[in-house]
Amino acid sequence: MIRSIPASTTFPVIMFAVGALLLGTGSAFAQAKKPEAKKEDAKTAPAALKPSAIDKINDWGVYAAGAGKTKACYVLAEPKERAPKTLKRDPGYVFITQRPGEGVRNEVSVVMGFDVKPDSTPKAEVGSTNFAMIAKGGNLWLKNAAQEGEFVAALRKSPRLIVKADSLRGNTTTDTYALAGVGAALDRATKECQ
Repeated sequence: MIRSIPASTTFPVIMFAVGALLLGTGSAFAQAKKPEAKKEDAKTAPAALKPSAIDKINDWGVYAAGAGKTKACYVLAEPKERAPKTLKRDPGYVFITQRPGEGVRNEVSVVMGFDVKPDSTPKAEVGSTNFAMIAKGGNLWLKNAAQEGEFVAALRKSPRLIVKADSLRGNTTTDTYALAGVGAALDRATKECQ
C-alpha cells in the first residue's frame, strides 16, 4: 500500500543535491575513489534528474529520479538522535541507492553534516555487527562494498543503526537512526526501480 507523503517533510529540501550526487556524476562511491574528478560535475546535473518523492514509511522516504538506464531509486532517513547535542553541524542522512542501469543495488551512503577527519576510522553499528567505513569530505561509504548486501540485511533485522565518526576538529560524533520501516521502504524502492 502506498502512503501519502506529508508536504511538510524535510527530505525534499536536500533531494536535488542528493540527486546530483547520485545521478550527475555516477556512483558516489566511485567518485570518492577518484579524487581527480571535477567538482563542477555534481553542480551541472540536469534539472530533469530532480528526485521525486514516491513514498514515506515511518522515518524512511522513498525517492526516484531519471528514467530508463539512468533511473535511480533510494531510501533516505535522518538520524533520530545526534550526539554530542552541543555540536553545531548540518543535517545528516543515510541513504541506500538502487541504480539498475549501472548494476548497482543497495549502495550505502551516509551524509554526516560535517567534514570527517581523513585519517579516522568511522564505523556503522547494526545490531551486534560493526562495519568499517571510509570518508570523503562529509560523506561515508562502507569500506568493503562487498558487505553492502550483508549491511542491508542487518538493517532489516535491527531496531537501530549507529554511525560514529570523528570531525576535523577531533569531536567524536554519534548519529542514531531508527530502522522501523526500512525493509518496506527498500522493497518499495526496489519495485520502483526494477
